[in-house]
Amino acid sequence: MDAYDEDSRDRRGPDGSKGARLPEPENGADGHEPPGTGGRAATDAAADGPAGDGTERKPAHDTGGVEPSAVGPGASGQPPVDPDLAGGGAESAESAAAPSAPPRTGVAALSPRYQVGAAVALAAVAVAACVHLGMVFLSLAPANTMTKQHGKAIEEWVYPEFEQNWKLFAPNPLQQNIAVQVRAEVRTKDGDLRTTGWTDLSARDGAAIDGNPLPSHTQQNELRRAWDFLSATHGTDNRPVGLRGALSETYMRRIVTMRLYREDEVGRQGVVQRVQVRSRTTNVQPPVWSRERFSGKPVYRVLPWWTVTADEAAGGVA
Repeated sequence: MDAYDEDSRDRRGPDGSKGARLPEPENGADGHEPPGTGGRAATDAAADGPAGDGTERKPAHDTGGVEPSAVGPGASGQPPVDPDLAGGGAESAESAAAPSAPPRTGVAALSPRYQVGAAVALAAVAVAACVHLGMVFLSLAPANTMTKQHGKAIEEWVYPEFEQNWKLFAPNPLQQNIAVQVRAEVRTKDGDLRTTGWTDLSARDGAAIDGNPLPSHTQQNELRRAWDFLSATHGTDNRPVGLRGALSETYMRRIVTMRLYREDEVGRQGVVQRVQVRSRTTNVQPPVWSRERFSGKPVYRVLPWWTVTADEAAGGVA
């Protein structure tokens, strides 16, 4: 018996039961498939037809007449999503993904009161820097109305610590080594007056600079600039010339007294009463290929004894 009825498009099994209805032919009313289909209808019938054990097969995409959107969680394996919770989850994800504000650092991290204090301090430093640069500029500038009216204030600000010169670019740069030496009269604890030997302060500065990649400004320039200042304001008789001469003498005396107390054992032996400073000048020898010849004998310049004041004798100037 034929599995299909001629007047019906219903599919029947061997036992006479009805199966799924066959699709309408797409090639016309005769029901024949177009050539080249390779028996698509037979293949579909075999796939959708009854199995060998008499049970009916269903297409893999069959949902039993239920819309795919209405299929429960068992169909796709995923739990249903509550529309109300979906929006909250998105907002939570966005808030988690949004970068947090960076923490404040520096002045911005301070409280408003301390920010005002920091601003005032920075303004004071800026004003002091501008005043200093202006004073140094006026000390080097040619004579003008400002230097004529405020020359004394400019000199007191600049000299001797911030004095500038052009010796490095002079036609004849310095060709001498000048060492500053000092000795002192010390009142010992027993009441005796003892004179120390000469101490080479420049040699100590040179030893501290040698091998030091970052020597201090004090080690490099303090003693040298003090001696240059004193030499320029003293006559050939070693007497000070004008007010700047007296100022340079006081400046040098305080430097050597301070170093005697800090670097020598003078403070342990007693109290410094007087100090005496001298310079030792030697010529820099020319290179071997030069025809110039200089004497290597040192030349000394000895200054008179200076009486140390009470505050300096109490331990030097800090």
